[in-house]
Amino acid sequence: MKAIDHLVLAGHDLSAMRASYAALGFTLTPPARHPFGTGNSLVQLQGSFLELLTVLEPGLIPEPQPGQFSFAAFNRDFLARQQGLSMLVLDSADARADVARFQAAGLATYASFDFSRAARLPDGGTVTVGFSLAFASAPGAPEAGFFCCQQHAPEHFWKPEYQRHANTAQGIEEVALVAANPAQLQNFLDGFTGSPGLATRDGLDYPTARGRLSVLTPEAYYGRYRLAPPDLARGPRFGGYTLTVASLDAVMRHAAAAGLSLIGARGRYVVSGGESFGAAIGFTQAKGKP
Repeated sequence: MKAIDHLVLAGHDLSAMRASYAALGFTLTPPARHPFGTGNSLVQLQGSFLELLTVLEPGLIPEPQPGQFSFAAFNRDFLARQQGLSMLVLDSADARADVARFQAAGLATYASFDFSRAARLPDGGTVTVGFSLAFASAPGAPEAGFFCCQQHAPEHFWKPEYQRHANTAQGIEEVALVAANPAQLQNFLDGFTGSPGLATRDGLDYPTARGRLSVLTPEAYYGRYRLAPPDLARGPRFGGYTLTVASLDAVMRHAAAAGLSLIGARGRYVVSGGESFGAAIGFTQAKGKP
């Protein structure tokens, strides 16, 4: 079964995003640059991560070509219209095999994409980390990106020092994709995740080995997050995500110190997208914890 690898959170000002996430109690990796014009800083969790992303050098961004997806151009164009959760990423043991799997499922797909970048270690040293990506496009959903990510040097990427957070964040519990008609996405998402979606009264549910994808109607999104749904004029959009934490009290202390308001909503506390660069952040108590 596939697992959630990471979420791409696109914003205009990486420094401001880093400061806001740090104030909320997250530990962040040092800023890094991609060779194709974007830059990031990560929140490493237990087996998954959040990628805070921005455009740094527009002139380096490759335009999409037939059969070739441009990660940087997708996020540049997304940021021209809004900030927020732009892409859902699942893990991969073999990106090229994922491309073949997507093709067999009849998905719109592209050649796999390989790249590497420098990463700074907690001790100040630098290593090279590499990735292979397998993209697929959902019909009628130009504002929601999907790909699988294969890591080639995980021993250099994952560091315990980056996975300890003052707000006790542990992992991604849920990613919320909002759609006027969730059923229209089922064929694509069945093929992308490799598992059939479960129909629920709120829409569709896709459990993974780490976290789940919830495809929600606008009404269901409001009921779950107590926030207005994102604008769906251009099709389905990611509304936000929920993290498990060891201590909700720790989250509330950091939110209060940062001047952020938390909304209580169906077993979670939520920071609105207006206060978190376009993507609502939910926090829920990890199972088995007091």
